[in-house]
Amino acid sequence: MSDFEQSYLGRLRKLIGNRLVLMPGARCVIERDDGRVLLQLRGDMKVWGLPAGFCEADESVLTTLIREVAEETGLTILDPIPWGHASDPATNTLTYPNGDRIQGFGLEFVARRWDGALTADGEETLELDWFALDDLPEMLPAHRVTLEYFERYRETGQFQLF
Repeated sequence: MSDFEQSYLGRLRKLIGNRLVLMPGARCVIERDDGRVLLQLRGDMKVWGLPAGFCEADESVLTTLIREVAEETGLTILDPIPWGHASDPATNTLTYPNGDRIQGFGLEFVARRWDGALTADGEETLELDWFALDDLPEMLPAHRVTLEYFERYRETGQFQLF
């Protein structure tokens, strides 16, 4: 049985097929001192995105964040700071290539300190690279919107709801 089939969402999908599921989760903007942010080239959609993922049963959003970042980047983030919450169905509803649909409700974090070395696993993450916010590659639309709101957060210091 694959990791996905064993996950909370994988077990749920066996019961409901590809119908819309509301999923809590977390995204992380990992920011270097020069303002560049870390993106991953995703294996499922072949576009760039932020390290992110959905909560498993009996898992806090902070535990989800730390686990997902480690799985997708090889980094252990230190002192993540919550800066926003994404839930707008217009930008946070996603249909995967296999037809599965989700609407994400994500707490957004920024991490500026970490341990470890960048590691792409070749499946979930095909590549990792640092990008300036004014020179982003093709991305998941929700993740691009996240970075637009992150810029507002950096300017204002205000928690962002989007």
